[in-house]
Amino acid sequence: QVQLVESGGGLVQAVGSLRLSCASSGHTFSPYTMGWFRQAPVKEREFVAAFSRIGGSTSYADSVKGRFTISRDNAKNTVYLQMNSLKPEDTAVYYCAARRGGVVTTTRAYDYWGQGTQVTVSS
Repeated sequence: QVQLVESGGGLVQAVGSLRLSCASSGHTFSPYTMGWFRQAPVKEREFVAAFSRIGGSTSYADSVKGRFTISRDNAKNTVYLQMNSLKPEDTAVYYCAARRGGVVTTTRAYDYWGQGTQVTVSS
């Protein structure tokens, strides 16, 4: 059974940085596309970034382009989200997700989800 566990969330001031990690277990990591999503209070869960299973292609939401970087270490079964120049509007619970297909941005396309980690950005 695929298990995803996020870590690295916390409270940070605006323009600060955080790095989120998502450790994966229960499956062979490399065939999965890994994604990050976030959900703010009273808002729907939204796509943040994804890293393809092969080829190394990435995709980002417009709101985080140039500030966030997704990376993966297949040897460690871990995907990361480096978040720089954080803004108060980045405050949300951040979720890691996995799917066997290619990079897509819709939540329902992902098969496995972590429990989430809270990121709070103060102004």
